[in-house]
Amino acid sequence: MSSYFKRSLEERTDPTGTWLSIGHPAVAEVCASLDLEFVLIDTEHTSMHLETVENMVRAVDATDGRTETVVRVPWNDPVRLKRVLDLGVQGVMVPMIETAEEARTLVNSTRYPPQGSRGIAGGRAANYGLNFEEYVKSANGSVLTIVQIETKRGLENVENIASVDGVDALFVGPADLSGSLGVFAEWESEQLSSAINQVISAGQTTDTPVGTLVVDPTDVEMRVGQGFDYLIVGKDTASLASATRDAIALYDEALTGSVDQPVGNE
Repeated sequence: MSSYFKRSLEERTDPTGTWLSIGHPAVAEVCASLDLEFVLIDTEHTSMHLETVENMVRAVDATDGRTETVVRVPWNDPVRLKRVLDLGVQGVMVPMIETAEEARTLVNSTRYPPQGSRGIAGGRAANYGLNFEEYVKSANGSVLTIVQIETKRGLENVENIASVDGVDALFVGPADLSGSLGVFAEWESEQLSSAINQVISAGQTTDTPVGTLVVDPTDVEMRVGQGFDYLIVGKDTASLASATRDAIALYDEALTGSVDQPVGNE
């Protein structure tokens, strides 16, 4: 089992992904056709079930590009992690990691014995048992493991978290982090900016890539300038709303222009 996205993080080639919260395979398929390094399927703040996630993973795998799938689980829950990994995803993202011990628990959940405690089964990841033994032998260490730093306590322990063997990358959750710091949605806050820089600095110290989400495309340059190693650019619902709003505005502008035009030869 090999992950292109994981290698691109290790080689610091600035991988790019996009955020999926609409639970439909067509959305995943369209985004995967854009030759992104990965798509992030969010199951923390959405209603989608595992059957939906599985079909979205199939849609990504069916495209001709290199795009891989990372799933954000709702919590640092070994049962949920096990079931998601059995779908054959290339990586997982886990929210609200606050200590090195929690990070070690996460890594343990993603690895088979004797290195971890992941339950062994012949699911989709193992080609439904057709290459069962091969998958089990090669899976440990191949699953990309991303931890989210989005609380004050997680920020205080970020360097220790990043130092845990098996943590492949950090991810800044700006909304939750701003809320935890008491400056919710104050995106220009010096306190929030300092916290983000602290995470990036911890990543540089421990040689751990750090990424974040950019919903507004105009913020991409700013985030690159901050030193992030990878970005999730765009969120499906936000992109849909923005594109529709812009189209409505253009239509209104065109209608206004046509009303102002003189009629006939006058």
